[in-house]
Amino acid sequence: MLNTPFLTAAKPSSNQHHHSPQKSSFILKMWPLSNDKSSLHLAGKTIADWESLLGKTFNLTHPWELLDLNAQLIATIQDWPGHPAIQSGNEAKVIVGEGTKILPGVFIEGSVIIGKNCKIGPNCYLRGTTSIGDNCHVGHAVEIKNSVLASGLSVGHLSYVGDSYLGKNVNLGAGTITSNLRHDGTNHRSEVDGNLIDTGREKFGAIIGDGVRTGISTSIYPGRKLGPNTTTLPGQIISRDLK
Repeated sequence: MLNTPFLTAAKPSSNQHHHSPQKSSFILKMWPLSNDKSSLHLAGKTIADWESLLGKTFNLTHPWELLDLNAQLIATIQDWPGHPAIQSGNEAKVIVGEGTKILPGVFIEGSVIIGKNCKIGPNCYLRGTTSIGDNCHVGHAVEIKNSVLASGLSVGHLSYVGDSYLGKNVNLGAGTITSNLRHDGTNHRSEVDGNLIDTGREKFGAIIGDGVRTGISTSIYPGRKLGPNTTTLPGQIISRDLK
């Protein structure tokens, strides 16, 4: 039984197909991500797929809530077949989709899902509860921690993605870094409709919309959001949301 504050009982309707995208009051202010649950990837499936599987409706209000929900959904998975090419720490678990290439030196700790037709490595460190979608490239010496990567994206070599959500078809240039911790150790706040909202998260990287491209050595402040199809220059520092 999944125990999460994001779940409410599903509301059957004779006028709505079971897989129809859920919007309305159950999913609000998700910018820079989509409000369409069939487009949001978590724990190896879309939110719409998980709702159908569990017979529940996810009650989400802000995009950073996807990170906790991803961890909770991953915790429900029982079958972890592993992969012979991956080095793993104690109690590490991994699922690897068909057609995915695992290059030498990939090491995991935690529970990691990797989709189909991906290329991972060499020398990557994947940890925490991390979900990587289909057709993704995670390059040399990249570290991914407690994050969700949607489909069709590329994280260039020498990059760090922590406590973050990356949308579809994102391309992070080499050396892109998401910072995820304040110096004072307090919760991160994020701007919503001109107001700073307490996210309740001590660790929070970035929410990156579909189609974003970052230049090499981009540095992203904690808790920042990058709007769909935005770009950064090489060496740019993102201190505020990019719209």
